[in-house]
Amino acid sequence: MRRSLSAAALGVALAAGALVVPGSSSFASTQVVDPDISVTNTKAHLDQFQTIATNNGGNRYTGRAGYKASADWVKAKLDAAGYTTTLQQFSTSAGTSYNVIAEWPFGDANHVVMTGSHLDSVSSGPGINDNGTGSAGNLEVALAYAASGQTPRNRLRFGFWGAEELGLLGSKYYVNNLPAAERDKIELYLNFDMIGSPNPGYFVYNDNPAGNEARDALTTYFTSKNIQTEYIDVQGRSDHAAFRSLGIATAGTFTGAEGTKTSAQAAKWGGTAGQAYDRCYHQSCDNINNLNLTALDRNIDAIGHMIWNYAQKDYGSGPPPGGSNLLVNPGFESGAVNWTGTSGVVTNSSSKPAHAGTWKAWLQGNGNTSTENTGQSVAIPAAATAATLSFWIRIDTAETTSSTVYDTLKVQVVDGGTTTTLATYSNLNKNTTYTEKTFNLLAYKGKTVTVKFLGAEDSSLQTSFVVDDTAVTVP
Repeated sequence: MRRSLSAAALGVALAAGALVVPGSSSFASTQVVDPDISVTNTKAHLDQFQTIATNNGGNRYTGRAGYKASADWVKAKLDAAGYTTTLQQFSTSAGTSYNVIAEWPFGDANHVVMTGSHLDSVSSGPGINDNGTGSAGNLEVALAYAASGQTPRNRLRFGFWGAEELGLLGSKYYVNNLPAAERDKIELYLNFDMIGSPNPGYFVYNDNPAGNEARDALTTYFTSKNIQTEYIDVQGRSDHAAFRSLGIATAGTFTGAEGTKTSAQAAKWGGTAGQAYDRCYHQSCDNINNLNLTALDRNIDAIGHMIWNYAQKDYGSGPPPGGSNLLVNPGFESGAVNWTGTSGVVTNSSSKPAHAGTWKAWLQGNGNTSTENTGQSVAIPAAATAATLSFWIRIDTAETTSSTVYDTLKVQVVDGGTTTTLATYSNLNKNTTYTEKTFNLLAYKGKTVTVKFLGAEDSSLQTSFVVDDTAVTVP
């Protein structure tokens, strides 16, 4: 994080974050289960940043070898995961710097949801909290999304900024070099700068009215995890400032820098009152030992929550891009026509509501040891440039939802003699509001495969998996 903000100024900037549920203009109707982003993997990225700094003069400062090595390593990880990446070069007073821009090549390119974090450190140290934590979290969320099988409604973009410590130069360069039409496509920018401070606070950006919906979504997320937050105006100190200046919605999280934690904050967050959130801020001791992994874990899960949900937000573009639906009778309104599997799974029973219409696939709900399935064969054209499986699901259960999996629904693709499970849902995923799921099927282009839903239940209490409004879409 750039520059210094006095403890007094920080105190003035804080306000208690209220629990505000996003309204009908938000993504609430299509929320998905919160992803659990791996803090172990994120810590491994931080270990790599520390190694890079150690091997390059003790820092990852713009214009020096440690920064370029950091950018190259991040880009290689994203390349391997399937992102379209760019190493954007620009000049600074300290030499050449680079932004790493990674875009997931699916979703509507006219509606971009973006996260960012600065990748550089100050010259005096390795910059593990400031801002290895934001960059490692940003990277791990990007990798986890790529591995999840999700296909977004909107285009996802991840930025890793150079030269933030020299005056937010990387993010300014990126924004200033975007054509106006491309700037207008960015619906939301989320910034993460210092999210693992050793004496952490839980702050949510509150400095851009255009981003209030995202601010409230972050606050609501933390509240749902019994984590109290406070609003903060970081006074243009980080990379969201360039986006905010153009009227783009911005939000983010922050665990504190040189400001002092109050007694009231220590009472609700733990840690030590009267000490800085990060005593090693901009110092050589901001190394791999200068972390609070609990705070880091909570914040990367918050990033994941925002990406998973805003990836599916309807910004007025209608259903996820894809074009023609290759499935026949996708909403089950003709009964079981074109669907094969267990008799009675496709039903218009009033006991469980459909997502739309009256028919749906209702798997399990018996409370007996049994399996049920329904599926449909579909040919995916060899010339397809994208292929997406989507469906809506609701899950209610009388089983525990705390730890033990008793009943499951597997989403599968059967390709000849090979069955691949795209996702498994269980009693732990109870959600009596329909949520939309999407998966990338492009790997099956040129093949005829069967999309299959397989439910399994034990002999104890019931779990009902209700699936509706399915689609396999291609452009």
